[in-house]
Amino acid sequence: MKLIKQSGIILFLIGLGIFIATVFLGSFNLKQEQLDSFLKEKNYKSTIIAGELQKAIVTNDALNIFEFSSRVRQAYATSNAHYDNLIKKYDTEKNWDKKGEQFQYKISGKLHSISFSLAKTSGKGLAVNNTWLMWFLTFGLAIIGALMYIIPDVILLGKPGIKNNGIFLNAATNRGWIGWFAFIFLVTFYILLYFYPDYIVNWVYLVDPISKSISGNPASQWFLYGFLYCIVMTVMAVRMYIKYRHNKYQILRTTSVLFFQIVFAFLIPEILVRFEKPWYDFKNAFPLDYDFFFKWNLQELLDSGAFGLFILVWGIILTIVVVPVMVYFFGKRWYCSWVCGCGGLAETLGDPYRQLSSKTLLSWRLERIIIHSVLVFVLVMTGFALYTFFSGKGEILGIQTQTIQDIYGFLIGAIFAGVIGTGFYPIFGNRVWCRFGCPLAAYLGFVQRFKSRFRITTNGGQCISCGNCSTYCEQGIDVRAYAQKGENIIRSSCVGCGVCSAVCPRGVLKLENGPEEGRINPTDVLLGNDVDLMNLVNKK
Repeated sequence: MKLIKQSGIILFLIGLGIFIATVFLGSFNLKQEQLDSFLKEKNYKSTIIAGELQKAIVTNDALNIFEFSSRVRQAYATSNAHYDNLIKKYDTEKNWDKKGEQFQYKISGKLHSISFSLAKTSGKGLAVNNTWLMWFLTFGLAIIGALMYIIPDVILLGKPGIKNNGIFLNAATNRGWIGWFAFIFLVTFYILLYFYPDYIVNWVYLVDPISKSISGNPASQWFLYGFLYCIVMTVMAVRMYIKYRHNKYQILRTTSVLFFQIVFAFLIPEILVRFEKPWYDFKNAFPLDYDFFFKWNLQELLDSGAFGLFILVWGIILTIVVVPVMVYFFGKRWYCSWVCGCGGLAETLGDPYRQLSSKTLLSWRLERIIIHSVLVFVLVMTGFALYTFFSGKGEILGIQTQTIQDIYGFLIGAIFAGVIGTGFYPIFGNRVWCRFGCPLAAYLGFVQRFKSRFRITTNGGQCISCGNCSTYCEQGIDVRAYAQKGENIIRSSCVGCGVCSAVCPRGVLKLENGPEEGRINPTDVLLGNDVDLMNLVNKK
């Protein structure tokens, strides 16, 4: 078994190494007809940008992706600088018609997306010409290697029970060098995905055939991300099945998040595109789906006829009816631990790191401040967006709606939810985004805290204060403090993952849904000893 696991690690590292090396493979240069087609598709009327791009990338030189991307960016910068000078000139002359005409020729938007589109059209080499071979040498070897490392644990684990032996002595799970390597790799991947997708165009080529078979379109960087998301969750779900194989709750929960991610978040949206319908994840509720009420999205849905209207109505009902009703009966666990893709990745890929979640009082205070600030931010931004949509104006009180949306998309949607939310798993635990940043988690938490039948019941008489429950709480809750007193746990941050119950050697903790009158105020629980002491002093 040991030899199989070691061979698995070697295969995984080979696949990962080839995957990383693929970035640097191939060459890129555009043909004139390809450039003409691109300009026509984008409806660019600027002859300046056409000329600059022609000089930069319509060439016989074999450019690598970094040279190609740099030339595209420089072409746009030169073109825009030319039009900036013309705009200043016509502004000085007060020739408003000419000034407005030059504005429409300026190229706005995200240059990395434009560079990605051009690179996707012009690539040559192994990734383009031998897609399936490269897919096997990257994804294939990594998947086979990971499974060879994971599956023998069925035999090695032996007796029933959850084994976390040596978890704080392992370089991968206690912020050792392997953990830091994983951290750097994940953060780098998310930075490239969000801000430099043109640099990973060779990775996107590898999933082109899969994308075409599902949606009928070539892959984008977001298809690559969705595919990787599903692959990683599936492989790590196998690990979950093995580790928690004697716990039915964990088996069902893992199966649920895997199903909702693969079917609802990946396959159905791509199939909708194939039938020329809007891309939509039917389980993604506002305000996690923060751009649902943006003008461009509302307009796209309304322009899509009856089906678009159905999506709009469903999105509203999901947010204001389904979510609170389900939280009332089942707690926020029904979404955060059974449905949500973010939670699904945290519970599969992030499971080895759950013990790294900070349990300090400072973390709890920061959690409450940050997550509720994000919720307020997204609600204010949505109010701006709806006002813009119905009024036709672009600003409120001198504040540009688009500016607010861009700030949120960059800071929260990309940096927090992506780079930090997942990239920081190996250093700060697996629920950084869910705990500190997710606005939907904050909304669900309000309902769970004040109006829900869900609680974790405890039996303090059997608690031996081993601390397993607190150690493995991914949300940083000091579960042991409640268990020692035999008090129910009602916390807005609890996602009901059930791991505290699974690792308890005495069966002290149980996830239950019961009448509201059985709920205990968690503040009273935390301050219970102090209150009892003060009452005793007052009596004397």
